[in-house]
Amino acid sequence: MCLTNAMSGSRWKCTLRRSRSTSSPQSALEAIGRRPAFGFNFDPSHLLWQLVDPARFIAEFPDRIYHVHMKDAALQLDGRAGILASYLNFGEPERGWDFRSLGRGSVKFEEIIRALNRIRYAGPLSVEWEDSGMEREHGAREACDFVRRIDFSPSSIAFDAAFDR
Repeated sequence: MCLTNAMSGSRWKCTLRRSRSTSSPQSALEAIGRRPAFGFNFDPSHLLWQLVDPARFIAEFPDRIYHVHMKDAALQLDGRAGILASYLNFGEPERGWDFRSLGRGSVKFEEIIRALNRIRYAGPLSVEWEDSGMEREHGAREACDFVRRIDFSPSSIAFDAAFDR
């Protein structure tokens, strides 16, 4: 599917989750011959539970961020639960991580917005909401409000240069 889409001129994006077939973003890019049509659906919640710095991921793959999910997660590592407990249902206290409504987890969204601004990302910030501990309608409204509050445009001038005017 990936190669067919890449050869047809459409862009193809995937959410990075480590698996047996791809152990890193670099191996995913190598597997498809670094075709320009292949990029990433940036989802900080999955990077967080894999212990990958989301802002650094953006900096390392600036030309491969094709879409952005605004999604939060929280690590719940208590010395007994680990990140590989994903087979447990969401909301189970034994999971080492779980999704949270935006702003209620551990993702540093301001750093992500700043990193996206540095690479001049101009696409949508799509809310992908999952929080098994919160009522859905409330969570959806809260998530949209959070994105409106946290998003900001990059400066068109360096701070010190503004004083030269």
